[in-house]
Amino acid sequence: MWQLLLLFWLNIFHPFYVSVIEIVYNKNPGTVQVSVRIFFDDFEKTLEKRNKTKVNILKPVNKKEVDAMIAAYIKDHLKVSVNDKNLDLKFRGYEIEEDAAWCYFETSQVGGIKQLHVKNDILFEQHSSQSNMIHAIVDGKRKSTKLDNPKSEADFTY
Repeated sequence: MWQLLLLFWLNIFHPFYVSVIEIVYNKNPGTVQVSVRIFFDDFEKTLEKRNKTKVNILKPVNKKEVDAMIAAYIKDHLKVSVNDKNLDLKFRGYEIEEDAAWCYFETSQVGGIKQLHVKNDILFEQHSSQSNMIHAIVDGKRKSTKLDNPKSEADFTY
């Protein structure tokens, strides 16, 4: 019993750091949609450090400025390539769900996917214990992996 209590208390005082990225290929019309889930408090701290200014994702003073910060950060830390061709991810916006920010990106004119390469070091500079989950769905086939800092790259073959 005391071991369970100890485990409970250790979890309270040792938070976990994780983001989730979902990559979905839509054959028709040939788009790739990317959703990035990040705890917004950690994300705000990272954006503040990077941009040297106060950032409020929940109630931004200047929404366009916060959108630009989010898009730039994620584009710098998340790279996706299909069949050895880098995708140009377009930022579509973000929303807050409970304690996380969901950030949405999309790209078009993607043919069939045989190989998917992901480089993801989101929040690695903020937390040495950061883990980034990746779920890739192509033609209904779901594959997943976890990247633990410093490991930042994964390959999926379809």
